[in-house]
Amino acid sequence: MVEEASVPAGAGEQGALFPDASLPDELVGYRGPAACQIAGITYRQLDYWARTGLVAPSIRSASGSGSQRLYSFKDILVLKVVKRLLDTGVSLHNIRIAVDHLRRRGVQDLAKITLFSDGTTVYECTSPEEVVDLLQGGQGVFGIAVSGAMREISGTIHEFPAERADGAELTPVEDELSRRRRTRRTG
Repeated sequence: MVEEASVPAGAGEQGALFPDASLPDELVGYRGPAACQIAGITYRQLDYWARTGLVAPSIRSASGSGSQRLYSFKDILVLKVVKRLLDTGVSLHNIRIAVDHLRRRGVQDLAKITLFSDGTTVYECTSPEEVVDLLQGGQGVFGIAVSGAMREISGTIHEFPAERADGAELTPVEDELSRRRRTRRTG
């Protein structure tokens, strides 16, 4: 059971993660194979989790043979957290409860929480005091810092091709290094 705090997920969550506008809007996502590589899961897991509603793509779901699902940054973050929970032995039932809780949170909120589990129950901790309370029960726990998973994904996600759900072209974003190189070549 995850302790709940009602925080609506706001539009523009990806924009808040990428202030350099490298992902300009909510239509930009990653296809299944890229989502698998970024989250460290198999395509079979991704497909099963999408079909059962555990982690469905929020940008575009599959709509027949040959169509491609598109996963947002937040979707990929949740996939990575699910993988870590599974790896530590948490039951799929308890993971579903935790994912439902995470899904209601905004990306900025997710960066502030750490999930703990005793192998049975998943707890959300947002302060050191909560961690101390959890540990006073005398039971061994493990933690998943969602912000750590977020940093991992942020570091690798730009290596994968993104696409827009509406089919429009992505405008390449020039980072500072690219801008300096261009200036050196032309000036």
